[in-house]
Amino acid sequence: MQRTATFLWHLVPTATLAIALALVSPGVPRAQDAGTTSETTAGVAPPRRIVISLTERRLHLLEEGRPPRSFPVAIGRPGVAIPLGDSRVLRKRRNPIWHPTANQRRENPALPVAVPPGPSNPLGKFALDLGWTAIAIHGTNEPDSVGRRASGGCFRMLPADIAVLFEIVPVGTPVRVVSGSAVLPSPQPAVAVAAATSSPPIPAPPPKVAPPLPILPDPRCATAGAPLRRMICTVPDLAALDGRARGLHQRHLAALPAERRDAAAYALLQEERRFDDRITARCWVRRGMEEDPAVAAAAEACLRDALSVRLEEAKRR
Repeated sequence: MQRTATFLWHLVPTATLAIALALVSPGVPRAQDAGTTSETTAGVAPPRRIVISLTERRLHLLEEGRPPRSFPVAIGRPGVAIPLGDSRVLRKRRNPIWHPTANQRRENPALPVAVPPGPSNPLGKFALDLGWTAIAIHGTNEPDSVGRRASGGCFRMLPADIAVLFEIVPVGTPVRVVSGSAVLPSPQPAVAVAAATSSPPIPAPPPKVAPPLPILPDPRCATAGAPLRRMICTVPDLAALDGRARGLHQRHLAALPAERRDAAAYALLQEERRFDDRITARCWVRRGMEEDPAVAAAAEACLRDALSVRLEEAKRR
């Protein structure tokens, strides 16, 4: 009897301690918003994984049995720390509530404590919370920022893209963030199947070769007066990026029916004006200072970034 009592005396504190540790374990996510999913699939190899490349500013979804899918993302703006390495999807939130961090509220005291779902919510309609504090893959109410260094550290996606990702990625999916280009699996070679008859094989059609991107020069280059526009016209790689985007815009217009062409041309003109406004605000150079090597190098890097994003948008049109 005494030995039995002694055994139970040792057992109870041990069980109590195990329960207490389970309640405070930092690896267990808690649901805080409506529409939150936090189930995990322990012991099962995940059929999907995510790789985010900061250099490419793209999110790659790798799935067993199908080619990788790729989506553009916005990454942390200059000066914002961006996490690198491995994490996972801790939880999924539909119509998430945005809670600005203490640091964000210090920088902008006008921010509210929380922003409910709706058009003013910077998280959009879907969020995948990761293992890093206050870092998520989410939608946005500023689609123009996708593909740029514009976020507070999270990874923003276009509304249509995050809706697709949210539906097919389960909680527990591994996520890796790399600074360079993503290393993706090479396509699996086709398996040769023996012909059932003695007929000669039908030769495969030659692979289609994509036509080279047309380069359309800016007609304003002859009279360009603004420092940034002169820089785009005179630096060869900047002129090539700008010309390719213009060529793709022209190809897009030519493929449209005649009744839609004028409206589309006007929309492209407005888009070009907005682009000029953006680079003027982001890559600003005081007139006469473009001859300074440091100023010119910074402006060229800023323009190269903006023009690359514009070219990618033209390709997706």
